[in-house]
Order: sequence, then structure tokens, then C-alpha cells
Amino acid sequence: MIQDLSLNKEKAVAFYKTAYLGDPAKAVELYVGSQYIQHNPVVADGKQAFIDYFNEMHRDYPNKSIEFVRVIAEGDLVALHTHQTWPEGDEYVTMDFFRFDDQGKIVEHWDAIQTIPAATKNGNPMY
Repeated sequence: MIQDLSLNKEKAVAFYKTAYLGDPAKAVELYVGSQYIQHNPVVADGKQAFIDYFNEMHRDYPNKSIEFVRVIAEGDLVALHTHQTWPEGDEYVTMDFFRFDDQGKIVEHWDAIQTIPAATKNGNPMY
């Protein structure tokens, strides 16, 4: 099946935003396929583990925010490059990768997260 890259990009952003802002069960219901393979080492495999993790995160950090800086799609993958701001002013750059199945549903996830430093040797921003 040929992937609809624009639609997959929209779905990946909507999925992440819905979960991140406090409704991971809805995110899973709308955007996840029959399985959900997780590669983040602090989250277990499966849909319920994803829901539990994001419910806990929202409970503990309800005032966090996210900005989607870049969204890139190729084949069955979508990459999100985000800027997250958490309570106490903590800021992170994240990169999330989602794999879509033939029905246009998310079935696999990888990510990396890094604290945004106060200064860099090269003077370039993280974005």
C-alpha cells in the first residue's frame, strides 16, 4: 500500500498532541492499530502501557506544553521534532518516530529526548 504522507503527518501530530495534553485513551482509540510496539525503555509495550504512562505524566505535570518544530514523513514513518516546556522551566528537545501500518494506523514508536542546554560551543540553537 502507498502511504499518504500528508495524512500520516497530521495523524502523528494529532496522536501525540492528544496524548501529551491529557487524553491518551482517545489518542490510542483514534490513531493506533491492532498493536503498539514501544522502543522507549521506560514504557512497556502495548496500548494500555502507553495510556498508563501518559495518564501518569499528565497527572504529575499538567502544565507542560509542546511545540511541533518539524514533521517529516517517508515511507511508513513519520518523525516529529518537538520543543517541550515543563513546569519549573525545564525545556527539552525530542525526536519521535512512528511507523504506520497499511491501514494508516500507528503501530510502532521510537524516541530520543535531550535537555536544552543554556549554552552550546557552536552557538547554534537546538532547532
